[in-house]
Amino acid sequence: MKQGKTERMLRVDQAGEFGATRIYAGQLAVMGNRAPHAEEIAAMAAQEAAHREKFDVLMSARSVRPTALQPVWSAAGYALGAMTALLGPKTAMACTVAIEEEIDRHYTGQLEDLEPGEDEQLETLVRDFRDEERQHRDAALEAGARDAPAFSLLNGAIRLGCRAAIRISERF
Repeated sequence: MKQGKTERMLRVDQAGEFGATRIYAGQLAVMGNRAPHAEEIAAMAAQEAAHREKFDVLMSARSVRPTALQPVWSAAGYALGAMTALLGPKTAMACTVAIEEEIDRHYTGQLEDLEPGEDEQLETLVRDFRDEERQHRDAALEAGARDAPAFSLLNGAIRLGCRAAIRISERF
């Protein structure tokens, strides 16, 4: 695997985990600690922070810079989290479903791009984190995400935004 590809993978994955922490921060700021699903959201946020920290360590060890757009993703993630929480707990969960579906797709694609044994450390992180993201999606579905108003429209819009952020973060 070429070094540039590895750098892009790490950069985008760290950016995505950072963005996820900001989405959950926005949701919790609006919903508070006693709202339905707040405890679940806080637990997911902690896992996302742990993912980001592991990517931070790996990026530092490999001298990979983070995305230059991190301030944009910070504001956008927080705003997305806050806006979906303002629409209610089920809409906040619908946001999680959309994000995690797209991240599952992204991480699965990365695993397919890696040759077996090519970068075992990165492969292990991506596989483990993908599995945890799937658990977040499933928990959000169990919490009634599909009952959110305009679920399909919201899901499509958030997934489209997520795909765009992934492509941009790989490069910048």
